[in-house]
Amino acid sequence: MPEGHIIHRLAAENFKTFGDRPARVSSPQGRFAEGAAMIDGQLLAEAEAHGKHLFLGFEAGAWLHIHLGLYGGFTFGSGPAPDPVGLIRLRLENDEAYADLRGPNTCELLTPAEKAAVHARLGPDPLRPDAAPAAAWQRVSRSGSTIAALLMDQKVLAGVGNVYRAEVLFRLGINPHRPGRDLTRAEWDAIWADLVALMHDGVGAGRIDTVRPEHTPEAMGRPPRVDDHGGEVYVYRRAAMPCLVCGAEVRTETHAARNLFWCPSCQQR
Repeated sequence: MPEGHIIHRLAAENFKTFGDRPARVSSPQGRFAEGAAMIDGQLLAEAEAHGKHLFLGFEAGAWLHIHLGLYGGFTFGSGPAPDPVGLIRLRLENDEAYADLRGPNTCELLTPAEKAAVHARLGPDPLRPDAAPAAAWQRVSRSGSTIAALLMDQKVLAGVGNVYRAEVLFRLGINPHRPGRDLTRAEWDAIWADLVALMHDGVGAGRIDTVRPEHTPEAMGRPPRVDDHGGEVYVYRRAAMPCLVCGAEVRTETHAARNLFWCPSCQQR
């Protein structure tokens, strides 16, 4: 599932391509035909993201709410849109470009009140300027759940996925099995600050890079990482490989229904 930095990139790309002008909206697949007809020809006035949720706001007040889930994805193209191929839930287009949405978990129209309700059930997003990290700290500091599980709970913190979860805990030397209530406020503030920096870098680069300059392939004289997810990381999907910092074997386990990766030597805190 795409992590929050990708959704923020999609918000920017949609607004860059279709913003402040009328958009033709259709549903070649037919599953969103009624909703598409309601906003077809309207001006796209706003685009924003909150965690893993994308919102496109149209001039008459309706909000298009998209959650990609595990299988959803956008395809952007220039020029006139070609004949639809495959199951395209949503197509946005103008005379210069088009975007096709396939396989989302959610594609629906919301009123402003319904949109506000979605925001209300999500935790703060490190990529949003209106984020309130203290709200997440209140949940974390009272919870007996592990910090690894809490970082993946979108009601606690929105937009963080498996990669950022594993990497920020490694970078700060925090054992992923520690209960949230055992963290200090200083540790939480460090987690938040590191997520803000890493995720903003991810928006700019379009991939997740978490290694410090001294641990890049060039600095260490090692081969670059080869992985579908891209990016240079410390522990994510590096199970049984040597830690880039201490050489210990990176461990993995199923934790809260997701694969967790950590270094038992570097993450003792």
